[in-house]
Amino acid sequence: MALVEVNAVSKSYPRQGGLRREQQAVVENVSLSIEAGETLGLVGESGSGKTTLARMILGLTKPSRGTMRVDGIDLGTASHAEMHRLRRRMQPVFQDPYAALNPRMNVLQIVTEPLLIHGREAGIGTSRADLRAKAVELLAQVGLDDSALARHPHEFSGGQRQRINIARALALRPRLLILDEPVSALDVSVGAQIVNLLRRLQRDHGLTYLFISHSMPLVRYLSTRIAVMEHGRLVETGEAVALCANPREPYTRQLIAATPELPAAVA
Repeated sequence: MALVEVNAVSKSYPRQGGLRREQQAVVENVSLSIEAGETLGLVGESGSGKTTLARMILGLTKPSRGTMRVDGIDLGTASHAEMHRLRRRMQPVFQDPYAALNPRMNVLQIVTEPLLIHGREAGIGTSRADLRAKAVELLAQVGLDDSALARHPHEFSGGQRQRINIARALALRPRLLILDEPVSALDVSVGAQIVNLLRRLQRDHGLTYLFISHSMPLVRYLSTRIAVMEHGRLVETGEAVALCANPREPYTRQLIAATPELPAAVA
């Protein structure tokens, strides 16, 4: 059984400036699946519905129609307790590493916050010593040392902040990471380092990724399969290398032509 199953999902909002009953579809009749251990790349231009779909998978936004299952749990009928457990198994890494971290918290507090909320249920110790040891371990996994623990977000570069975001996402040993444009706010060389870090973490921890991007070469590099969205619709899916070598849809060909090849640090 797939780890994520999305079946005929749509999301509409009232059209701005229109009649009260008039709806605008942001995601329309999308069906896809993500197998455990793979990376599904979700690619499309801004406004294509990628982030809305990700928020629905995370349970942050309810679909207007359709059903979704994550790790066997139907999000539409899940109890509060089931959703609470499910949130331990899937974690987001958002686009903006500057906005995603609480400026009032130090790195120790940021990285261990999920453990204070869910740690005991996940079988992870929550004593002060346990939390510090876990934070040191998580930072090491993303290439930072324990000198970061007492520092605050403003003291770090963009790439370092994104590493902290990833460390926090790993704290509860999730099965699924939803990566929403995780390198688009970074310069090319730093973004390449983060992409290679994500590949290593997936290999080391057996993670499943939903990787969202507007960059087709980046998605091709990191993904097992690719799903292409245009104006809220899924227009093409396929194995990553084959889809990029022989795209069926004109829109997919446009995406490939519009984004440059990856730097040598990645490719």
